[in-house]
Amino acid sequence: MGRLGVDLYPLQVGVPLARVETFGKFLGGSPANVAVAAARLGRRTALVSRTGADPFGEYLHEELAAFGVDDRWVTAVEAYPTPVTFCEIFPPDDFPIHFYRRPRAPDLEIHPAELDLAAVRAARAFWVTGTGLSAEPSRTATLGALRERGGAELTVLDLDWRPVLWPDPDEAGPLYREALRSATVAVGNLDECEVATGEREPYAAARALLAAGVRLAVVKQGPEGVLAMTSDGESAEVAPLPVEVVNGLGAGDAFGGALCDGLLAGWDLDRTLRRANAAGAIVAGRLACSPAMPRADEIDRALAAGTGTLPERTP
Repeated sequence: MGRLGVDLYPLQVGVPLARVETFGKFLGGSPANVAVAAARLGRRTALVSRTGADPFGEYLHEELAAFGVDDRWVTAVEAYPTPVTFCEIFPPDDFPIHFYRRPRAPDLEIHPAELDLAAVRAARAFWVTGTGLSAEPSRTATLGALRERGGAELTVLDLDWRPVLWPDPDEAGPLYREALRSATVAVGNLDECEVATGEREPYAAARALLAAGVRLAVVKQGPEGVLAMTSDGESAEVAPLPVEVVNGLGAGDAFGGALCDGLLAGWDLDRTLRRANAAGAIVAGRLACSPAMPRADEIDRALAAGTGTLPERTP
């Protein structure tokens, strides 16, 4: 549930946006990418979001269908255009991102009364993001959907801290903590954990997320890998899979889709994190986000080869 838009990514690497001449057009938005990533791994997924009533909105419906993501809960907003996101690509670790969500993004117009609460309750896994808390009516809808889950096992809050998308970034911390009380899984990098809990040291951040109410805390540490801790004392820490980075954007969404896949499969934490790390590495080694999401056999190959750098998949 949450962000959906069009990614316009440069087809020239290492070129400032002002001098880019050609772009590729892709489905984007973190929750949408997570849904695509899980669908690629064989899961039945759906997205709750909104688009503009425009050709870009039509494009996103076509892409969701092509990726196997149920779009019945993606509706149009007449008043606002479909968001567009540009990025710049300076491997290995500089990917400035530019959001065009003006005057307002349709995905923030998710109204509580329009939610299909039966579907929210029935989902085996339900994923929301911190950006959904940034403005009304999405804020109330997101918190209401989390509460509707009633502590169901896989209720995931992706902290997804992007201060530029908040009218008042100072509101984020208290709202994250409110959302964490209804979530069972929290996922975030060190910056995001610090906003949500005040803690930046990975083990302290994981313990703080557990103390806030979740049963599984997943702390992404970039080049140091990922740490997961559970409320019953289990923990795992996994190093990243090496990759020749092309575009780091989207790697976290691939991680999220594979994390859901592993948790739904009932795998142990170590196996789940290793496969999620591999999924993220594969996407980091490719230009696009949504089309780059790996299938299970690609994750197997990456783990066997010890690298996320794989040949581009043919359609």
